[in-house]
Amino acid sequence: MNICAITMVYKDYWALSQWYAHYGRMLGFDNLYIVAHGADARIASLCPRATVITVPRETLEGFDRRRGQVLNSFADGLAVSFDWVIRTDADELICYDPALYTSLHAVLETASAKSMFALGLNVAETLEDDVLAEGQMALGHRRTAVFSGHYSKAWVTKRGTGLWRHGIWVGPKRIETAVFDLPRGVYLMHLKYANIDALETANQHRTDVGNMPGRGLPGAAWKEADQTAARFYARLAGFRDETWEVARDHAYATISAEPVRDTKQNVLRAKSTVFEQRVTLPEWVAATFGDT
Repeated sequence: MNICAITMVYKDYWALSQWYAHYGRMLGFDNLYIVAHGADARIASLCPRATVITVPRETLEGFDRRRGQVLNSFADGLAVSFDWVIRTDADELICYDPALYTSLHAVLETASAKSMFALGLNVAETLEDDVLAEGQMALGHRRTAVFSGHYSKAWVTKRGTGLWRHGIWVGPKRIETAVFDLPRGVYLMHLKYANIDALETANQHRTDVGNMPGRGLPGAAWKEADQTAARFYARLAGFRDETWEVARDHAYATISAEPVRDTKQNVLRAKSTVFEQRVTLPEWVAATFGDT
């Protein structure tokens, strides 16, 4: 089974370094593809064995639509040569429970459709955590997280399957019957809040972009990036603690039972359920996906 991974990035260097190390170890660094949104020599220096493809950054109007079209086109092209194409944002890492799967290949061998979803978590830095040193993997040093319907995203596809709005585009004839393949023990770890220093740097860029003139730019999460982050940490602090097993089973049952079948956009996706239980990541996360 041949698997590759693709992401698109603009100056989010810390997250990109995490993405490169994580997927490089699982797939081989030569099977990584990075779409640079504007010329940036630093990307190649940070990810020396990845293939870097540069696309113009002349306009940011219609940001999400243009970005989605570019990535779907590249991913479908890669699927000519690869059996599966992983596509996540640079701050999103797919992990699997080693008690259930021996490898990412083993995960994909269970597929019942041409795409697969993962149960999402927001991983967070807390006051008790040390600042990450250069080169340290966040999943080796961050233990606090909360499950997220919004980040229970589609993350891998075969040829002819496009990702859209955190889900898959399935067309009007298949919207009611398309398979929502959410395997147990597979997780999308969202690292946006796992490194406060990197978040502050990234938020400067998000705020600049979100407040530019033009149509179709990123919404409030970018316009008010600092406030969005502050609200996340405030809510997290107020959540009650729950065991991993109880919170995991509740999140899985909730997300798998009620996928959204959007008949207007013909998109199958997870319901953006907000979970309010704070969990400690199990030891296998750091042991399997932390520092080597």
